[in-house]
Amino acid sequence: MEDQYWVDLFSRFGSTIKKEGGKLPSVSAIALEKQDPFRVLVSTLISLRTKDEVTLQASRKLFSLADTPHAMLLLGQKAIEEAIYPAGFYKTKAKNLLAISEILEMTYNGKVPSSSEKLLQLPGVGIKTANLTLNLGFGIEAICVDCHVHQIANRMGWVATKTPEQTEQALQTVMPKRFWIPLNELLVVYGQYICTSVSPWCSKCSETATCLKNGVKKER
Repeated sequence: MEDQYWVDLFSRFGSTIKKEGGKLPSVSAIALEKQDPFRVLVSTLISLRTKDEVTLQASRKLFSLADTPHAMLLLGQKAIEEAIYPAGFYKTKAKNLLAISEILEMTYNGKVPSSSEKLLQLPGVGIKTANLTLNLGFGIEAICVDCHVHQIANRMGWVATKTPEQTEQALQTVMPKRFWIPLNELLVVYGQYICTSVSPWCSKCSETATCLKNGVKKER
């Protein structure tokens, strides 16, 4: 697919989101407040299986207490748990955040590593978290595939894959690199407001005439 296809698509998606009053994903909002890889990493971990508004509130509360690995270690697991509650699996996340902070302090001089391989070695960090940290924390081009990106990419017919990992690899072959970073942010919001997992708002979508609508059983 040519560059112009993605330029036009991103523009139309953006216009639709604006019309519907869409807001930035919580991790993107955190990254805008202060571009810090550690804050991006932490807020992304908190966001897993957690609603956006809860992620934003929990992240800001935690960062008001500690926003460096050293400060996180001083805070301790119980205080981290209390700060990020009611995020999903908050106890496990608090344990992982503490372990990550210790590794960063001991191994990386308190800094978040800027390679996917090293990020994936951290407790609780999967490919989505690693790539979003590279994207928003370092400005490094990587395709971050969550449930929204995976679903929309297959629904539209850009790729035909079974897993997010397969989708990441497939998108790299069809999408120019300069679109990799904004892709997740755009499709997360589009998936929340328009291309929802159940009964998507095809009547509001600018691509309804060309979308293959793979897997759509009922549309609105």
